[in-house]
This record gives sequence, C-alpha cells and structure tokens, in this order.
Amino acid sequence: MEHGILMSGADVDFMIHGVFQYSFFGHQVWITTSHVCILIVMLILVGFAIAANRAMKKGSDVPGPFQNVVELIVEKLDGMVDGSMEKAAPRYYNYIGTVFIFILFSNISGLLGLRPPTADYGVTLPLALITFAMIRFSKWKYQKPATIWEDLCSPLPKWLPIWMPINLISTVAVPISLSLRLFANVLSGTAMMALLYGLLQWFATAWPAALHVYFDLFSGAIQTYVFCMLTMTYISNEIGDGTRR
Repeated sequence: MEHGILMSGADVDFMIHGVFQYSFFGHQVWITTSHVCILIVMLILVGFAIAANRAMKKGSDVPGPFQNVVELIVEKLDGMVDGSMEKAAPRYYNYIGTVFIFILFSNISGLLGLRPPTADYGVTLPLALITFAMIRFSKWKYQKPATIWEDLCSPLPKWLPIWMPINLISTVAVPISLSLRLFANVLSGTAMMALLYGLLQWFATAWPAALHVYFDLFSGAIQTYVFCMLTMTYISNEIGDGTRR
C-alpha cells in the first residue's frame, strides 16, 4: 500500500489493511497487515530458535555470549513458572515460555516499524482461547465431578444451583477479559504513536523514541507478564494440589 501498511506510525493510519487477496474455494480471502507482521515475527523467532538449538547442542562448560543469552532466557522463564505453579510447573514450561516470547516480541515489534500483531483482536482472542482450553482441561483432569458441581453452585449449597448461571458467565468471561486486556493496551499504544506521527509530521524526529520505549517496550513487557501470570494463576487454581481424580 502506498501509505506504508506495515508501519505502526505511518501517517495517522493505525488500521489493518489488506495487502493482497486470493480466491479460496470460491471465496475472496485477504492477506492483511496482521498476517504479514505475524509472519515476520514468526520467522525471526524460528530463526532464533534454530540458532539457539544449534548453540546448545554444541554448548560447552564455558559458554559463549549467545549461549549465555539463551540459558538466561530459559532460566528466567522457568523461574517465573516455578514461582507461580510450583509442583505443576514442569508440565507448563514449554507453553508459558512460548506464549511469553511470542507475545513479548509481538508487542515490541513496533520498535522495528511493524504494526504489533497483538493490536489485532484476531490474534489475542485465539491466544486466550488456547489458555481457556488448558484451564478447562486442567479442571476436569484434576478435580472430581462432585467438586466441579460444588464450584458451579458456590457460594450456595450444591443442592441449590441458583448461582450457577452467574458462575458460568464468570467462567466464559475469562478468555474475553484476557484477550481484551492485551488487545486494548497494545492497540492504544499503537494508536497514540500513529496519531503523534500524523499530527507532528516532520517535527516528530528522534525524540518520540522515548515514547516508543514506554509504549512498545515497557508497556509491552508489562502486558506480556500480566497475560502469562493470569494464565498460570487460572491453571494453578484448577489443578489445586495436583492430585489426579
């Protein structure tokens, strides 16, 4: 597109645009800026993962700079999961670590001139739905049906399920709140930076870097941490002491 569809601050435009379209079983399907930006983020992460895998296979007792970075990332992510999930942590290292890295890099991709993929609700909702599926799976795997029924009736007795509709609504609200929180915070930062560049034009030179540090780096890291912490908290609550039913 002539106005720079991948740029988060291109003109005053922060909307999602179509790059090209193709026919799929008789339907016209658009490849949008979100698809392109997600592809770029994924290629970078896959490239880093391949390089990290090769570095660790050839790792030595005296690690080089890159091996140190990889080990530090893994150590910090595993430590975060350990602190929140305790005994259940090893089962969720890979999932939480993958989600954390993907969301963080997506959030800070505005520093590379991309429109953050997480500023698209079509990206944050699937992430939240995957988390919701894991929460429900953990509940049915580690809790007895009688306990699940009691939770649905809580705070009233299990023979009086008047409160069940409210509890069901609160359950369904989990993926909605997770996805909207991440989406709204990232989109607001993207919109503010786009408006800044659009209004100030040539005057917005160099000094907006400080705002990028806040909106893209600091706020992006905070939202990544919040999403993962809520994910771990919800799953831990459903697992309980980790005893299989």
